[in-house]
Amino acid sequence: MITAKLNDYRQSPRKVRLVTSLVRGKSVEAALNALFVLEKRAADPIKTLIDSAVANAKNNFSIERDALFIKDFRVDAGPILYRRMPRARGTAYPIKKRTSHVTLVLAAKEVAAKKPVKAAKKAAK
Repeated sequence: MITAKLNDYRQSPRKVRLVTSLVRGKSVEAALNALFVLEKRAADPIKTLIDSAVANAKNNFSIERDALFIKDFRVDAGPILYRRMPRARGTAYPIKKRTSHVTLVLAAKEVAAKKPVKAAKKAAK
């Protein structure tokens, strides 16, 4: 398993999950092409994360980019930064600035050896 992590990304997990669910299960090339045209703020950090995971696969496992696909993309909640907004009569309303932990798992495509149909039928007889 080839993994890469992005911790404490300063955007809500709900918004980041929209981007990750778009590319989950796709090949690396298809995912990067989809993120290139996507107009969401989380698209750029996710592209960088995929590139990092591809570099990990090449350096650590000698797996080429063409043989990889996105097996799992998890977005978990990170620490919440609590802030206050001043309101009328000296009160304060809370503001929650949410963060995300993003985990990416890549896997190599398995190339199955296909037998010709005629040869399989002859072997069955």
